[in-house]
Amino acid sequence: MKLPKINWKKIDGLVPAIVQDARTQQVLMLGYMNAAALKKTLSSKKVTFFSRSKQRLWTKGESSGNFLKLVNLEVDCDNDTLLIQANAAGPTCHRGTVSCFGQSGATGIGFLAQLDQVVADRIKSGDKSSYTVRLVQEGVARVAQKVGEEGVETALAAMKKDSKEFAGEAADLLYHLIVLLRAKKLSLAAAIAVLEKRHAPKK
Repeated sequence: MKLPKINWKKIDGLVPAIVQDARTQQVLMLGYMNAAALKKTLSSKKVTFFSRSKQRLWTKGESSGNFLKLVNLEVDCDNDTLLIQANAAGPTCHRGTVSCFGQSGATGIGFLAQLDQVVADRIKSGDKSSYTVRLVQEGVARVAQKVGEEGVETALAAMKKDSKEFAGEAADLLYHLIVLLRAKKLSLAAAIAVLEKRHAPKK
């Protein structure tokens, strides 16, 4: 990853750095970077800021262990603000929440990415009290059958006038499709990547 061109003179050698969860796109926090913090972030792959209160470089997670692992970094059109995408090793906020902006997790479309990770974590745990784990342990064919069943139920519900029932069946279908992707050693991101490629502007 190349060092981007930054206008360091606007705010006395500092620029705001917005951090997003790379999977859910949820905004996690806002910090400030100087040139040294940016270079350390790029070299260590751990998001590092310049602490205005301590007047030193500060790597997020250096005390808690909740590091932010760098995935991507972009600069805005005025070259004075950074947008960082990272994978969080734990809660980002010192209050123990996922984000410094509110206590809830990802919402909207981002929640699907969060659910995908929850499914992956549960499968990895092997906890047989989890429906997800028990379903996956029955094999890919069984999970695929469930996706087929939920697809039919969703289609049937669409023919009714009950929007609430249809939304519920659609939710069941999405959940079981995510489980099937994980049972096949894939993630929701794999399907999204295909859609992005299909809808990318033609060169």
